Amino acid sequence: MDRLSVIGLVLAITALCGGSVLKGAGLSGLWSPAAFVIVILGTTASILVQTPIHTFKRAMAMFRWVFRPPAHDRRAMIAQLVEWSTTARKQGLLGLEAQVQAQQDPFVRKGLQMVVDGIEPETIRQMLEIEMHGQSSRDMAAAKVFEGMGIYAPTLGIIGAVLGLMAVMKNLADPSKLGHGIAAAFTATIYGIGSANLALLPIASKLKGVVNAQTEEREMIVEGLIAIAQGENPRNIESRLSGYL
Repeated sequence: MDRLSVIGLVLAITALCGGSVLKGAGLSGLWSPAAFVIVILGTTASILVQTPIHTFKRAMAMFRWVFRPPAHDRRAMIAQLVEWSTTARKQGLLGLEAQVQAQQDPFVRKGLQMVVDGIEPETIRQMLEIEMHGQSSRDMAAAKVFEGMGIYAPTLGIIGAVLGLMAVMKNLADPSKLGHGIAAAFTATIYGIGSANLALLPIASKLKGVVNAQTEEREMIVEGLIAIAQGENPRNIESRLSGYL
């Protein structure tokens, strides 16, 4: 569980609701079905038009990473690579064959299998880098779905405010409706700017950080596997890979 994400979400809700109460608007001032329809549904519609279906599905699947990012232990991975290197020097590359199926990460399993099969190190690097960068590109595109929503939401909030003011203008003859109408109009702006800056854009940045961390770790794994295939000294491998910590 990413505690900072949970704390940030709680503080965001507290800031918005607490600010509304302290300013005298009350919690009821934050609720507007019309603003919800215009901003939230409008933002969703915009991103659906922009995004391919597979990218959108990937973005929804990655959302849980905000609170539960993939568990990775680089120190443990380096220790594992060094152990494989030691085994390979003592028993040969075929000595690692029993380790292949034990790997839960498909990327690690594929790379280790290529090492066991005796594929040329440069070929292993090329194949793994293609897969690594392909996955990184797909995940980054999914993270940008939330970034796109964060861009559209404030604009739709302004549209909601304008539509609300248009409704107010139609009731200028009835002063009793003006205050409530203007307040409802600006609620849409709060929805747009608030959802973008308190949720959508931070979520996008968090997911980009997770994707970048995954890519760095996979680069480390590639370097380790190549070093094993080349028969390098385990101490040298450990020293080199420690730079990724």
